[in-house]
Amino acid sequence: MPTIQLRFKGFRAGSTFAVLALIFVFSFGLMIGLIWPDQQRVIDTANRLQDKTVPEIIRYQRLARNLDQLRQEGERVFSGESSEERQQSMFIVTLVASHPSVLEHPEAAKRAREVERFLDGVARESASNPTIFANRIDEWRRLSSNLGTLVEDVSIQGVNLTSNDLNDIATAIQLARFKFNLAMIVVGVYLVLFLLLLRLHLIKPLQHIDQALTNLGLDQPAPDFKSATMSEIRSVQEAIGKLHGSLVENEAARQTLEALANRDSLTGLYNRRHFMAAAEAELHRSQRYCRPVTVGMADLDLFKNLNDTYGHAAGDTVLRVFATLLRETLRQSDLVCRYGGEEFAFFFPEITVTEAAVLAERCRAACANNDIALPDGRSVRITFSMGLADASESTLESALNRADKALYEAKRQGRNRVAVSGKPPAASVPEQTVEDYNL
Repeated sequence: MPTIQLRFKGFRAGSTFAVLALIFVFSFGLMIGLIWPDQQRVIDTANRLQDKTVPEIIRYQRLARNLDQLRQEGERVFSGESSEERQQSMFIVTLVASHPSVLEHPEAAKRAREVERFLDGVARESASNPTIFANRIDEWRRLSSNLGTLVEDVSIQGVNLTSNDLNDIATAIQLARFKFNLAMIVVGVYLVLFLLLLRLHLIKPLQHIDQALTNLGLDQPAPDFKSATMSEIRSVQEAIGKLHGSLVENEAARQTLEALANRDSLTGLYNRRHFMAAAEAELHRSQRYCRPVTVGMADLDLFKNLNDTYGHAAGDTVLRVFATLLRETLRQSDLVCRYGGEEFAFFFPEITVTEAAVLAERCRAACANNDIALPDGRSVRITFSMGLADASESTLESALNRADKALYEAKRQGRNRVAVSGKPPAASVPEQTVEDYNL
């Protein structure tokens, strides 16, 4: 194999396979040239068989049929019960004996004339001597036997006409088969060598490239290839290395763009535009399969007072912490966004309003019991109110409007609670009175 490496090192794939293709075409053409004379011989013999031998066979078959009919009519002459039947049979005997196919064959013509004279003589004598048929039956059997033998000989001669042609065809076919087998051996050896070279210099490098492309990812190091003998393969290997670097750069750019396009810059939650598109698509899926779905609207209680008291930096900190709390408390399939200011929108797939209220209550309790450290070292506790609405049979906008009305109902009832659209507050949601902010 080292000699193969040196021979093909630096070759371009196109030139290499062009040379191999020319070698194969030359070898295949040479093998076709060796087989062609035998094929032509078979074709010529087959044509001769069709044009000459087959008509000759037909002529012999016709002769055999006429001789056999001559013998059968002679039997009827001897077995006929009336002179009319014998005369009719004699008439047919005369016709058959003078048939061209009989006259063309010397032996058949001789036997036919002999039979015709014999039968004609017997028929004439029968008019005066009715016992003539019984007296001369043995002689007729001898003539009939001779006719039968001649029929067999003629049939055999017709069959033997094909022997030379068939033997010639068989000889040509056997020779062509030998050459064909030899050609297949040569082709097989060539293909084995070709496949070995193909595997060594193309398939294995491509397999390594395929594996590298399969494992190509941002979390994987740049692929390391062995130097290939084909210049095109080396170019692909270098391109993959560049591709990996481009992927790293593009991923960083993509994450930045995605964050700018779909995320709220302060909280890291979905922005309103992306939330509405994602929730609309999920709502259509849920309604198509008749699955429950709930939406919610939430608002931080007395958030304006917090900004006025502690400053906007504190308000931004509270919003970020609240967003983190939501990500940790909600399910992975739930959608949440910063709808605007301190208002947040929620989409809860695959759960009813009652089940969503339990989940929302868990978030509310976690928020109410969470101390938030501010940049100036102080800490506060913040609460929020939420309204929920069933969206399984309505549009997203209509469900959010009903959830927003439920939110205002929760505010009206004292804040720090979860309200459901069209229903009184759940008994499981405790009526709590807490200070707006705990220093």
